[in-house]
Amino acid sequence: MKLKKNIKAGKVNFFFVAVFFIIKLNYSIADTIPKSEMIAELSVLDKVSSKNTNIKIQVGEEFSFQNLTIKVLKCYNSTFDDDPEVTAYIQVKDVSMNKNDKVFVFNDWTFASSPSIRPFDHPVYDVWLKKCYS
Repeated sequence: MKLKKNIKAGKVNFFFVAVFFIIKLNYSIADTIPKSEMIAELSVLDKVSSKNTNIKIQVGEEFSFQNLTIKVLKCYNSTFDDDPEVTAYIQVKDVSMNKNDKVFVFNDWTFASSPSIRPFDHPVYDVWLKKCYS
């Protein structure tokens, strides 16, 4: 009878040890995933008036600028380099365009150091990523 009690206690102890290691593993993996910054700073150029405007957008919120609706979904600063790369995932809608087949004017990753890799193509506006911070 005493043997069955020891087996039950061993199973309970094993369960708690397994849960502890799973939680510990989860925290160690979570530390390696890059965390998104909270604020993205963008520069918007109106090509018609040649006016350049700096805007700050909270990540996840929409911002209206003239005829554009800009939403930054993710914003990262790389930490492995002396000169960190700033990267953001941005969605831009043109409110004045009523095309149902094309929802976004721009829906992609953009890089602060080289915006020409993924160019924002609009006849009136240019949008550049400047920096991300918390």
